[in-house]
Amino acid sequence: MASLGPAEALTAGASPADPRTPEPRTAESRTAESRTAEPRPAEPVTSAPVAQEPPTVPWPDGSGAQQPAPEPPVAQQPAPEPFANRRPSAPQPAVDHRSASQPPVDHRPAPQPPVDHRSAPQPPVDHRSAAETPTSHPDTGDRAHEPRGVPDAVPAGQSGPEPAVESGSPDAIRIRRTLGEVAPVSDKVTSYFYALLFTRHPELRTLFPAAMEAQRDRLLKALLTAAEHMDNPEVLTDYLQHLGRGHRKYGTDASHYPAVGEALIGALSRYATTTWDEETEAAWVRTYTTISQIMIDAAAENERHAPAWWHAEVVSHDLRTPDIAVITVRPDQPYPFLAGQYTSLETPWWPRIWRHYSFASAPRSDGLLSFHVKAVPAGWVSNALVHHARPGDVLRLGPPAGSMTVDHSTDNGLLCLGGGTGIAPIKALVEDVAEHGARRPVEVFYGARTDHDLYDIDTMLRLQQVHPWLEVRAIIDGKTQLPDVVREYGPWNEYDAYLSGPPGMIRSGVDALRGVGMPYERIRHDSLEELVAAAD
Repeated sequence: MASLGPAEALTAGASPADPRTPEPRTAESRTAESRTAEPRPAEPVTSAPVAQEPPTVPWPDGSGAQQPAPEPPVAQQPAPEPFANRRPSAPQPAVDHRSASQPPVDHRPAPQPPVDHRSAPQPPVDHRSAAETPTSHPDTGDRAHEPRGVPDAVPAGQSGPEPAVESGSPDAIRIRRTLGEVAPVSDKVTSYFYALLFTRHPELRTLFPAAMEAQRDRLLKALLTAAEHMDNPEVLTDYLQHLGRGHRKYGTDASHYPAVGEALIGALSRYATTTWDEETEAAWVRTYTTISQIMIDAAAENERHAPAWWHAEVVSHDLRTPDIAVITVRPDQPYPFLAGQYTSLETPWWPRIWRHYSFASAPRSDGLLSFHVKAVPAGWVSNALVHHARPGDVLRLGPPAGSMTVDHSTDNGLLCLGGGTGIAPIKALVEDVAEHGARRPVEVFYGARTDHDLYDIDTMLRLQQVHPWLEVRAIIDGKTQLPDVVREYGPWNEYDAYLSGPPGMIRSGVDALRGVGMPYERIRHDSLEELVAAAD
């Protein structure tokens, strides 16, 4: 494994959904197979101390029981031969085992007279062994596993098929090949990644929540998403700067990055057995170095003018329905944000578990912040906020994030689709337009499953009475669907669209808008993939 520099790192990934009760983990997913470490001159591997009991890592199985951690790599065993030295050899010519004196035996049956129902001719059979036969890459169709320099045999007078050409830099091609190979075993890769990280660097365990089931997929997903966009500097930089700033709230610093990089390379090299070689490892090291340095720089710049987190006291708790509450908090210092953005929030009942919530109003002169929270089954943070939070409780807020903000440089109208508690940022956008004084038309479609779920419809109707440019329509599931409404009303040629709500609603809404001809660049929403960039 190539050595990693001091800037090569990453810590916690992101997912916006409320956690569910962790499902029981199988022995296979709890226990990563021990792997012999390859000797590296710059990174001598030290064997783990011998103990009577194996170390434990919290991997809750629903009962909170501690599960044994995977054994660390054992240095005393002989190191495996590097993959680069174990390339499949070129196909050898077929050997004719018949003796020289033995004439060829024609096993074909005697010629039969032609008949009309002859079967279609069969293609020739390739008798090469599996190691000799080129294998298409599962993701790109490129013959990534074929021994280099050995072309397929092509009958005389015929041209062979054109090989698939992969686009991108050489490093990007190798990264994508690795991602394609490990995708079917991503759960094993994730388990082995954390096993390496926590057994080699147990001090990092305290940066993660006690219940890892809600966290385990986020870090690796954020890493691999960043690597996938390495050939798009603009997207990659913005994505990673969000991650770097957001990770400050976890207590992450630059010294933690090399350990994460080593665990990443170790996990990928174990499961990308076909595409992994020295060149691929070097590509991943270079990519991770770029990823970590952007994050470190963004965190350092953010540290000069913003705290890692804000403490916020609950000043109001309004239970609108049995499972929806409007919570208002007062941060301990100024909290700058834009209407339509969201933040990550941690409660005192579930330390180190952060969840996303959108701001339910535009910035206020009194500095107060409001959130609409719906308690979901087995949602740790949401249930704590709805059923346990009371005035006087202190929460922690991460930095603001999100790009679903109003473009005040245009006079376009706003088409807003809000489903469930997704009406919260839509309300903030309406207030933002009103504060800027522009009489831009705003069409709001407020979707809910039942009339009872329209918990904030009175607020929206009061805004409509005050602002003649605002139109609010309630959409109830079963009576009509938001995509149908988009097609029924309109046209939307001079509107920008804003979508907030469940992922399924966002997907169907985007499809409907694209179907009526709205360009994608005029559709704004914070999708699940974009929420990953907020480092949660």
